[in-house]
Amino acid sequence: MASFVPRVFLVGAGPGDPSHLTLRGLEVLQKADFVLYDYLLSPRILDYAPVDAEKVCVTELPGEHPRRWPHIHARLIEEAKKGKCVVRLKGGDPSIFGRVGEEAQALREANIPYEIVPGVTAALAAGAWGEIPLTHRSYASALAIVTGHEYPEKGQPQIDWRRIAQFPGTLAVYMAVARLGRIAKELIAQGKSPDTPAAVIHRAGSGYQRTVTGTLHTIDEEIRAAGLTTPSLLLVGDVIPLRPAQTWLENRPLLGQRILITRPRSQSLELLRQLELLGAIPEHCPTLEPVAPADWTLTDQTLQRLKNSEFGWLVFTSSNGVDFFFQRLNHLNWDARSLSSCLIAVIGKSTAKRLNDYALRADLVCDGEMNSERLAEQLSQHPHLGNVLLIQAAEARETLRERLGQTRTVHSLSIYRQQKVIQPESELFDRLRRGEMDIITFTSPNIATTFLEACDEMVRQRLRSQGIRVVVNSSRLSKMLAERYQILSVCTIDPTQEGLINTLLELKA
Repeated sequence: MASFVPRVFLVGAGPGDPSHLTLRGLEVLQKADFVLYDYLLSPRILDYAPVDAEKVCVTELPGEHPRRWPHIHARLIEEAKKGKCVVRLKGGDPSIFGRVGEEAQALREANIPYEIVPGVTAALAAGAWGEIPLTHRSYASALAIVTGHEYPEKGQPQIDWRRIAQFPGTLAVYMAVARLGRIAKELIAQGKSPDTPAAVIHRAGSGYQRTVTGTLHTIDEEIRAAGLTTPSLLLVGDVIPLRPAQTWLENRPLLGQRILITRPRSQSLELLRQLELLGAIPEHCPTLEPVAPADWTLTDQTLQRLKNSEFGWLVFTSSNGVDFFFQRLNHLNWDARSLSSCLIAVIGKSTAKRLNDYALRADLVCDGEMNSERLAEQLSQHPHLGNVLLIQAAEARETLRERLGQTRTVHSLSIYRQQKVIQPESELFDRLRRGEMDIITFTSPNIATTFLEACDEMVRQRLRSQGIRVVVNSSRLSKMLAERYQILSVCTIDPTQEGLINTLLELKA
């Protein structure tokens, strides 16, 4: 039975938005050891693969299209034979112009078990996101899917444009932009009325989506004037005029806003998804990632003291600290009963929420300006005394420990450290130099400093000139950016994730 368990999954990821990935696609992607993905795929989809999975874009393989195909087949087989769970991520549906037949055949010949996972094809996404009903009881009872770019080495073209022109329904022509004028003329020459409505949808199902409408006679000229390029899909038929003047997609408040998130991966996925649902084009550039200490000896000794009731207060300054603390507690086979003798204080609503995930509620949540100074003030005024155990990052400021130390004994425990993961050589920084981003968000001084030190002067100048806006979540961070880098920023009133989103909505309004 084990020989029939798939080792390679040929997955249709849909076009554009990560929500087009099916539940089955998500299941196998979350188990992947190796992911080979198409270059037009939304990079956000890769966030759902394990952090330690190897991720390779097909453009990194030898050769150029279509001579790259044998290398794709060979790499899938090679990784599968290593015993890995291999996911081949394709845009749209793998069975519609996705070459899944060739890849499946190569796997069969190599005796590699596989599974094909269907996906949302571009035509369906274009219809739904562009509010063009591909079928309609009054206008079209059929849908034809055609390629506008046949494989050049297969010989005589097999598309019969005369019959396509006579098709009694909606035409969806993939990969049509480069040959749009020729295709339109051919359809007209074969009997299609030049006044037949037509639409071209660019990057269907993403925040970049744009739609241009016209007729078969005018559509080529219309898209050239609008500057539409690949990837785009051509729709032809009487259903096109049913598209409303403003679609539901166009009503989304952050439509088309390119927003860069610099927080760690674990703290960004929910925010990225919320921005996508609002129409934004969020990108993720993790700058620092929390990692465990190399040696847990000191941590374990301190946790034993906590269990022995030596501390009256347990203080968390971040949700990362909460996670590492309870992960270690679990490793020691202890649970929340070890904290029964102390009260808990946290900085910020997000840290309090993370504590709730472990079935605990904070006795004190820093209000107002959520920083070390304010928490020290509130704790100093609290009637409950006792020694304080402060859980924080190795790079944390000494402010909280020093101020609390004026009224009580404080023990600081660095339960994690922040590791640089930013990659200044990535293609993202080329786009920043060209100004191809609208907003960058920073949520801590360490993140901002690490990011800006990785930038060259051209990028920093764009930020200074506000060609790219900067949004931050604290006045201290805003002041630091102004004094150290001469960068003006917009500061949220509410430092939570909801506050950040509300500030982005106000900037777009």
